[in-house]
Amino acid sequence: MQDFLDWTVVIGILSSGIRLATPYLYAAIGETFGQRSGVLNLGVDGIMLLAAFSSYFTVLTLGSPWLGLLVAILVGGLMGIAMGFISITLQAEQGISGIGVYLFGLGLSDLLFQKFVGTAKAISGFKEFPIPLLSKIPFFGDIFFSQSVLVYGAYLLIPLAWFILNKTTFGLNIRAVGENPEAADSLGVSVQKTRYLTLTLGGILAGIAGASLSIALLNVFQQNLTNGMGFIAVALVYFGGWRPFYVLLGSLIFSFVNALQVWMQVLGVPIPSDIAVMMPYVLTIVVLIFSAGRVRPPAALTKTYERGS
Repeated sequence: MQDFLDWTVVIGILSSGIRLATPYLYAAIGETFGQRSGVLNLGVDGIMLLAAFSSYFTVLTLGSPWLGLLVAILVGGLMGIAMGFISITLQAEQGISGIGVYLFGLGLSDLLFQKFVGTAKAISGFKEFPIPLLSKIPFFGDIFFSQSVLVYGAYLLIPLAWFILNKTTFGLNIRAVGENPEAADSLGVSVQKTRYLTLTLGGILAGIAGASLSIALLNVFQQNLTNGMGFIAVALVYFGGWRPFYVLLGSLIFSFVNALQVWMQVLGVPIPSDIAVMMPYVLTIVVLIFSAGRVRPPAALTKTYERGS
């Protein structure tokens, strides 16, 4: 317990918590856009995995983290469009099609990794970028202002997402389509186009989430790198009541629990490692239990829409 009271350890846990929230934030905010338009995408984890490998392999072969990020964005966007084609155009059951996308991403990312890489190899991804002056602030500088650009981007995304959803015409269209697609259609809002756009945006952000793991936080790729993070991101959308700032709160809770269990193992706290690793997933179940019935989901969530039906 004495180790946990050391300032170096406290700063390490808090800094790690801020950093580890990054993939949750990108993936959960992307899923928030999709669900607010009425589409549930359970394939987030698969999209993250494919984008994580694609960005990792790009950096491994070409050496540019920015190019790796661009590849992740393209892969994520294409996977979002594919999910849109399955669930919107073909009107497949969203939960099942999402699981299919997840399994596709899981299997293909592992196949490509085994085929083109074979064993885990460390890369030089995005490095820490201390913000001038702010990073020199005692205590807070090390925690908040000495992170990588992808971490800063994740936190800037929160107010931007809130503004888009609540203060723009596009956001109004998203909310209208997610609540009453028939009424939105009668007012000239294209339900299909809006849902395609949100799923594509969600795919792009899931792609960035995957890239943040493989070329920023861990700088390596291995089988099932995400370890279910995409599904936790979906749970965070429910916990946050489809509101970006509450999604941020949920993401921080999960990331700090993750950071805590990692530091517990580093400091040799006498607790079985399996129990420590289980902590974030147990918290997922608890969050879903307490979130049930607390907020109302978008009325048209998971419901297909066909014009004139």
